[in-house]
Amino acid sequence: MLNKINHIGIAVRSLSQRADYFQTVFNLPEPEIKNVPSQKVKVAAYEIGGIKLEFLEATSPESPVAKFIEKKGEGLHHIGFEVPDIIQALTELKGQGVEVIDSQPRLGAFGDKVAFLHPQNFGILVELVEPADYRQ
Repeated sequence: MLNKINHIGIAVRSLSQRADYFQTVFNLPEPEIKNVPSQKVKVAAYEIGGIKLEFLEATSPESPVAKFIEKKGEGLHHIGFEVPDIIQALTELKGQGVEVIDSQPRLGAFGDKVAFLHPQNFGILVELVEPADYRQ
C-alpha cells in the first residue's frame, strides 16, 4: 500500500527563523513556498534525495499547526507516505479499524490528493499522499 516516504512535516513558529536557518546551514536552494488557507498554514518545502522536508508555520491561532505547537512545541508534526490510490488506501485502512481524520481526500499544498490518519493509531500523525503525477 505504501510506496515511499513523500515528505516529513516539521511544525515551526517562524519560517523565517527555522527554515531559513536550515537553508543557510545546509546551503540549499530557495524552498518552494505555498500558502494553504484551508489549513491556515504556510509551507516551505525543500527536496532532499527525492523526499520533501516541509516546514509548517501557522497563519492563524486556530490552525492545527498552531494548536500542535501550543501543546507540544516545535518539532516533528507528521510523515507523509505515498500511495497509488488514496481512496482504496482509506477504504482498506478504515476496514482494519484505523481511525482517520479525513474520510475523503482533499487537495494538498502541492496539488496532491491527501488524507490524514489520527495520531493515536501510530503515535504520530500520518498523511497519505496520492501524488498528482499518479493521476496523469
